[in-house]
Amino acid sequence: MLNRRTLLASSLVSALSAAKRTYTYAEIDRMIARGDVKGKLSRADLPTPALLLELDAFESNVSKMITYVKGKNRAIRPHAKTHKCAEIAKYIIRQGAVGACAAKISEAEALAADGVTGLLITTAVIGKTKVERAMALARRRPETIFTLDNAQNAADLNDAAGAAKLKLNVALDLFVGGRTGIQPRDPAVALGETVAKLPNLKLAGLQAYAGQASHTIGFENRRKVSLEAMMPAVETRRTLEQKGIACPLLTGGSTGTYNIDTEIDGINEMQPGSFMFMDVDYNRIGGKSGEVYEDFRNSLFVSTTVVSKPKDDMAIVDGGYKAFSTDKPFPPRFRGGDAIAYAFAGDEHGRISSAGARSVHVGDRLEFIIPHCDPSVNLYDRIFGVRGDQVESVWRITARGMSQ
Repeated sequence: MLNRRTLLASSLVSALSAAKRTYTYAEIDRMIARGDVKGKLSRADLPTPALLLELDAFESNVSKMITYVKGKNRAIRPHAKTHKCAEIAKYIIRQGAVGACAAKISEAEALAADGVTGLLITTAVIGKTKVERAMALARRRPETIFTLDNAQNAADLNDAAGAAKLKLNVALDLFVGGRTGIQPRDPAVALGETVAKLPNLKLAGLQAYAGQASHTIGFENRRKVSLEAMMPAVETRRTLEQKGIACPLLTGGSTGTYNIDTEIDGINEMQPGSFMFMDVDYNRIGGKSGEVYEDFRNSLFVSTTVVSKPKDDMAIVDGGYKAFSTDKPFPPRFRGGDAIAYAFAGDEHGRISSAGARSVHVGDRLEFIIPHCDPSVNLYDRIFGVRGDQVESVWRITARGMSQ
């Protein structure tokens, strides 16, 4: 049976008691709402389930990635769909990123409204209302890059930009993965030639995101898949430039391929996201050094409270489907390893069974690594930055739930 004293000493489980609480709930709620938490609140003061960001690990991850990518003479524009938080995007830009990627126009609008610059929207804006919104965003943030993958969308953007008296930056989205984009080589070159002739569009370059490579298990397997996907993008860029069409940008890459794609001549910008947080999914893909991907540290956790113990060998925590992403075939993982095994037990609850359950009591705090960081973050209104046991910051999830 797991030793409870060992768990408590490792700070992976913390017991709540009335004697330890120094604030009322109303006082805590007001401090959180104001963001006035530094030096006042500890982990144990936070209502659960709570999304925790360990700042030491987060800052280390950001520094390591930016240092590595810039050391390879590449730019980095991390993906904000991972965090959806303007404060995080601005922090990473201050550390050396050229901007932030956004998955859709709604994310970009929310981030721009909170002062994020250098946005690249990785999905095409299709339809009259979204094109109108793109013009408004370009007027506010002229450096924004919009992706497209077909001639009609290019014509629509050109017409709208002309009416708005704007010059719109666009990148061709290449189909090198399993989702959006135009086929690389001849089809993409033809679209590039079309865009180059449109007076209100400026070709910023190409986007090539190979999602199938990012989570390929095994470093050498991943390298092979990424090279096969990305070389057609490099060839497309080269052909455009041979035709006299400037193509300054080829952006792509992921947390799983950052140290692969930066070795490919012709790719000059990375757009990884998960490296800053990490999750169970990325931990399992393997790295250069072994079966566990350890290039970046887990920094994002969900804190839960044991709310019931129906039997000695079963405990229930207050985090279920509404606290963790459920799109992966594996559950959250206790941050202490395999000592405590989690299973989903409904919308609001998780189940701890067997030896792990015998070691915890009602009121204990258990922290878990999330299965998939992007959709998990989207379940929360705020993220708490913690350093050691102390809460240092509270940041709003700026673009939470932005689905349009």
